[in-house]
Amino acid sequence: MTEHPVGIDELLERVRLGLDRVTPEEAQETAAAGGLLVDIRYAALRERDGLIPGALVVERNELEWRLDPQGSHRAPEAVSHDLRVVVVCNEGYASSLAAVSLRQLGLRHATDLVGGFQAWKAAGLPVAGVAAVAE
Repeated sequence: MTEHPVGIDELLERVRLGLDRVTPEEAQETAAAGGLLVDIRYAALRERDGLIPGALVVERNELEWRLDPQGSHRAPEAVSHDLRVVVVCNEGYASSLAAVSLRQLGLRHATDLVGGFQAWKAAGLPVAGVAAVAE
């Protein structure tokens, strides 16, 4: 028996059932308590909108390699499967899928930021390195 194709909206709904997604304020608290914010936005968005101070920037296509505590290409911050990780994308869609992928690697506390970087910025939380807007 084959399953019917799943659209992205249904897939997102399914994967989010297993995540304890966080608000911008909760993400900030997680970082303050020793958790890791991981920004997976592509470079043009980071240059345009700035960065969350202290967040680890990892391109989405490198995420699993850099965050796997057992991996040979892991980032120094990827110290344990118990690490609390909050994945941040631009608007909170790709980050849900990325967080589930990290959970499959054993990072049982991986989750994502509801609304992504845009929600962080809208909440008035710190942003560093905002590029000047060309007129």
